[in-house]
Amino acid sequence: MLLAVLLFVVAGLAEIGGGYLVWLWLRESRPLWYGLAGSVILIGYGIIPTLQKFPSFGRVYAAYGGVFIVLAVLWGWLVDRKTPDLYDWIGAGICVIGVSVILWAPRH
Repeated sequence: MLLAVLLFVVAGLAEIGGGYLVWLWLRESRPLWYGLAGSVILIGYGIIPTLQKFPSFGRVYAAYGGVFIVLAVLWGWLVDRKTPDLYDWIGAGICVIGVSVILWAPRH
């Protein structure tokens, strides 16, 4: 279970970090290498989830979506300096519950 969570976090950071570099390049006129580095990181994001042991692509990506939301709230807080409000935290908590149900609910 710890490896699964770690892979979700690494994939999320790769997606957000890579997307952020592309954003800086295109929206804030940073040098081309920001966009290139961001693109390479985004390719890594596409590969990382394939290392999950869960058998279903859809289930892995559905669960990853919830993890991404939590990481995006944290990224906004720590990198963009936009303090999440109570509803951001409630929404993120709901996502964590959803991820847990998707991945670890007993199935027959």
